[in-house]
Amino acid sequence: MEPTSQNRTERTARLCAETALFMRDHVLSRVSHDLRSPLNAIHSWAYVLERKIDSADAAAQRALGGIRTGVEQQVRLLETLVDTTRAETRKLRIERAPFAVAALIGEAVEDARAALGDTRGVTFAVQDATGAVTLDGDRQRIAQALWLMLVFAAETSAQGTGVTLAASASAAGAHLEVNWRATRQALTDDALAHVLEPFARAQASEQQEAGRCAWVLALCQRVAEAHGGRFAAPALVGEGEETALVLDVPPLNGA
Repeated sequence: MEPTSQNRTERTARLCAETALFMRDHVLSRVSHDLRSPLNAIHSWAYVLERKIDSADAAAQRALGGIRTGVEQQVRLLETLVDTTRAETRKLRIERAPFAVAALIGEAVEDARAALGDTRGVTFAVQDATGAVTLDGDRQRIAQALWLMLVFAAETSAQGTGVTLAASASAAGAHLEVNWRATRQALTDDALAHVLEPFARAQASEQQEAGRCAWVLALCQRVAEAHGGRFAAPALVGEGEETALVLDVPPLNGA
């Protein structure tokens, strides 16, 4: 049965919520990781200073005690607030089952078109060479990742331009590649329609650290990792440059 407009709207809202959830998890993970290193360094240097400072100097000893206590409090906050909050998505559970890749591609494209493509005037062209191959994986999660890739491409596309999805399959797995000519300014242009959160779009327009993707694409990264696959994204969304997002998901069952 063809999805109604209301169903499409509800699906878009759900997909956006999933994207935000995994972005939150990703940010908290970065905070937990990046804060622990300096806190450990402060703690270590406090012990070095302790051996250098006169034990009879009460003020200096109180200062060192305050430093150690502060570090321990920050570590406990990371453990009780950050790590506990991350528990919901830290270990992504996937439910593997065979499914037709071609059908999933069609649905993801239609959902992306309904979510933003039609409003933006961005068209989606599909080059599907998967044939009748089936993939052994979590259909829902892979569909979410592909939808996000397509929507992100639309978010970074100028009005009236096009996005291409190239899909192929082999014994090694499925290869899903989204290609488009990016316009970084479109991410934060208030005159254009948007689906992704303003905070996520603003961060995605910035240069990313080596080996790290934009926060809003964390769901794609986690889905790839959970399947033993790979996700690739540019460190910086260019201006008028050819851009690609790539999702490789192994393994495949027979056709």
